Amino acid sequence: MANKIFGVIRDATRGGAPVKGLRVQAWDKDWPDGDDFMGKAFTNVDGRYEISYDSREWDRSIGSLKERRPDIHVKAFTAIELDYMIRKAGLTIKEGLTVLRDFGLDSIPGGGAEIFNETIRKKICFQKSDARLWLDIHRAAHELGIPSNATMLYGHIETYNDRIDHLDQLRQLQDETGGFNVFIPLKFKKENNKLSSIGEVSHVEDLRNFAVSRIFLDNFPHIKAYWPMIGKALAQISLSFGVDDIDGTIDDSTRIYTMAGSEEQKPTLTTDELIRIIQNARRIPVERDTLYNTIKIYDDQVA
Repeated sequence: MANKIFGVIRDATRGGAPVKGLRVQAWDKDWPDGDDFMGKAFTNVDGRYEISYDSREWDRSIGSLKERRPDIHVKAFTAIELDYMIRKAGLTIKEGLTVLRDFGLDSIPGGGAEIFNETIRKKICFQKSDARLWLDIHRAAHELGIPSNATMLYGHIETYNDRIDHLDQLRQLQDETGGFNVFIPLKFKKENNKLSSIGEVSHVEDLRNFAVSRIFLDNFPHIKAYWPMIGKALAQISLSFGVDDIDGTIDDSTRIYTMAGSEEQKPTLTTDELIRIIQNARRIPVERDTLYNTIKIYDDQVA
């Protein structure tokens, strides 16, 4: 439970110039003036994959960050971004991930999975890597000791069969590698996109999807409900439908779902508010790190 603030990575080898195409998503209870990430426990690096990457840029970004703070955890680049970056560098998936790991990459997020059905994928995200490559990149990461998250975009033009197929492929990979930390169902939001006319699924459907995911993915240690996407109230209810993680505090820094029509138009949540939401659901708040190691248990404050 910590604040989530955006900044930039600056390259000390180039007079403190921002590293092109990279930004920092840093977590801490206090954010100092400027864009310094010193003191942060976790940093998420999001890439803009239209920019040409080479391995020297990787070192100037992740490598310089880890040089300053070797204890910080860097979760960086979706499989879609990794596919582009590694191809641009002329490396194989395993070679590219090995270089990134050696520069300091600790884990990767689950973005870009969308839905694995290729027919639907071509309709909703044709510009992204295919499902096979998404799975191959996460498999290779796990084999190199790089854990990752997994996601599924639901509530658009997919069917229940498509959802189960998606979950089954994730479950099979988890049986093979054991490298996934958490599964995060991501609800399709209708605003400002070409599928706006189909509307959105109900809250009942959201809760049903969380529950089915928890039952089906019995080899995943955690299921997350992302509260900036579904709202604080529904995230709280989801804790009774198989969810054990509703993400952390945010200081109005997550804009994707705001633009897509989330009820959380200015997503902000303090540590005390997050604790209260969890306690009111009759659950025990636990502060964790990126890999779900326990930092603090708030069991002495349960209402």
